[in-house]
Amino acid sequence: MTLAALRPGAQANSKRALARVLAGLERDPDAASTQALLDEAWRRPRAHVVGITGPPGVGKSSLCAALIAGWRKAGLTVGVIAVDPSSKASGGALLGDRVRIVTDAADEGSFVRSMAARDRLGGLADQTLAAMVVMRALFDRVLIETVGVGQSETDVAGVADTVLFCVQPGSGDSLQFMKAGIVEIPHLIAVTKADIGAAAEKARVDVAGALSLGGAEPRDWPLRTLAVSARSGAGVAELMAALDAHRAHLSQAGRLAVARHRQSEGWVREALRERYGTRGLARLAILGLDAALPAGGQPFERLRELSNALERPR
Repeated sequence: MTLAALRPGAQANSKRALARVLAGLERDPDAASTQALLDEAWRRPRAHVVGITGPPGVGKSSLCAALIAGWRKAGLTVGVIAVDPSSKASGGALLGDRVRIVTDAADEGSFVRSMAARDRLGGLADQTLAAMVVMRALFDRVLIETVGVGQSETDVAGVADTVLFCVQPGSGDSLQFMKAGIVEIPHLIAVTKADIGAAAEKARVDVAGALSLGGAEPRDWPLRTLAVSARSGAGVAELMAALDAHRAHLSQAGRLAVARHRQSEGWVREALRERYGTRGLARLAILGLDAALPAGGQPFERLRELSNALERPR
């Protein structure tokens, strides 16, 4: 299957074809056809990738639905990866985010893919990055909604161009927001359920206060805090404008290319660690190799090269 055949509206069943491709990616990620598609998709990035994270119940899925509606109204195509938690007992997942992200099934310009987190604790599934790379080449915007597990859920920073952290009114004071972890990675912070009034404004003030006292390193992008309500629509337009502003910021001075290269290099290193462990990484050094990704290099191709080197008979 080629990218051209998977693009929204390219054929009558393009959404079904994309669903089959993504299912195959999860089932057999090392298949030659899958790797060829990933290499092609990596060379043709198109979308702005937005990661949405935050604790359970904060309203991430409702906010995703509001953003999808806004982008589709503007004529932009949208792909969504919704990661749901898996049961430790059975290994199954309800995949309920797909139910809460309401879209028109007949709309070829929007697509939602659910993925089970399985045993990963960072908020994403094993093949989230690969699925993102494919969808990034097909759509104008890609949304990644994480599981929602708390302050250590930082994997989304390794796949998204822009990270949006959602805060729920009444969820804690400024000390909670100052704790190390998730608050260090977002580019935008959204206080959800802003239609409830005073509690939402207090949460926004708490977040702003925590950011001013947190002692974070200087950033080239000023972290913004916005109040939004997916129910009433208040603040959604402002949030969309802020996301566009960060996209424009990344397009300047080669920032986007640098950020994506760092993400890819980190993914290669993590994939090697998962496959071969720390001893495998140590053996790379013995072989005179490392997990670094050359400038302009493709992470899937690099992973194949290093895997082949490690699997050669000694």
